[in-house]
Amino acid sequence: MAETRMPTATYVCPRDGARADSSTAAWCCPVCGGPWDLDTGPLPPVRIDSLRTRVNSLWRYEEALPLAAPAVSLGEGRTPLVALTDQVSAKLDYLMPTLSFKDRGAVMLAELARRLGPDRVVADSSGNAGTAVAAYCARAGLPCTVYVPEGTSAKKTEQIRAHGARLETVPGGREATAAAARTAAGVPGTFYASHVFNPYFLHGTKTYVYEIWEELGGTLPDALAVPVGNGTLLLGAALATAELLAHGLIDRRPALIAVQAEAVSPLATAFRAGADRLPDEPSDPVRSTLAEGIAIPRPPRARQILAAVRESGGTFLTVTEDQIRDAQQDLAARGFFVETTGVACWAAAGGVTDRSVVVPLCGAGLKTGLAPWKS
Repeated sequence: MAETRMPTATYVCPRDGARADSSTAAWCCPVCGGPWDLDTGPLPPVRIDSLRTRVNSLWRYEEALPLAAPAVSLGEGRTPLVALTDQVSAKLDYLMPTLSFKDRGAVMLAELARRLGPDRVVADSSGNAGTAVAAYCARAGLPCTVYVPEGTSAKKTEQIRAHGARLETVPGGREATAAAARTAAGVPGTFYASHVFNPYFLHGTKTYVYEIWEELGGTLPDALAVPVGNGTLLLGAALATAELLAHGLIDRRPALIAVQAEAVSPLATAFRAGADRLPDEPSDPVRSTLAEGIAIPRPPRARQILAAVRESGGTFLTVTEDQIRDAQQDLAARGFFVETTGVACWAAAGGVTDRSVVVPLCGAGLKTGLAPWKS
């Protein structure tokens, strides 16, 4: 068992500047109720020539991480980067221990919870974050309850139960599920393993970009296409590119191409309207989509997501349900069986020919099966 060292970084609210010790269980800003960012202080650069003999997991980038010496690692990270076309490569993050990229952030939350020693851990998810938190809490020996919306893939709920977590199915959609989990998070002795509100998760997902940077010999592609619901992978990517640029390890930041399902695309709509936030009231009804993992009508970090895409010189793209079906079949024909959310970036950016792009294949096809075709 690794030595237990309490976290030293500080939570800070990006909206009003409120601060809290990250060794507390404060899961949101007490002033505005919004999600935290993390003030780690200056982080030293990751030197690519120092990585050769390090552990073969995301923890090899120890200088860039707010926690060190983990006890709950399952060997996550270091997923392959494979060329699909002359310009587009795929990072196979569905080859993680729980079969999705969410392991990158979940291991950070579970390691943080282990050090804080709560009575229980709660999480909310449309599936993949819940399975990841359940697995890493099992590894850490922490009791865990995961709240999911009704209609969540049976394979994902089976995986959550298999890891020993208690499953709570919430009537309604993703918003109702998050509300139920936040109510439970108010019980004393509870650690809310929120992949949206807790910034340690983002510092896990940023390793996705560090791995691409290492794989490409200290460079990054012209663009990174990222599926966006709550924006945890995109914001992690923005963190990583900012850090690499600040340390002089890259000479430019790649454009962030944010991909949403056309059926649930509040951020794409706001971006195209030139807005810096979502409207106070949703303008469109929530529709169903095959890309359940990014079907988030009111992401709490909307302002940060919109700002990150603009600052990178990127854009938003949307994909239809038929494009999602086609992309899943196309990838399967190439040897990659990917869940319906995980094919969204290939559907949006697979035809790019004028610049280099990396797309993530975020979740295994076994989690949802093949998308049904319309009769």
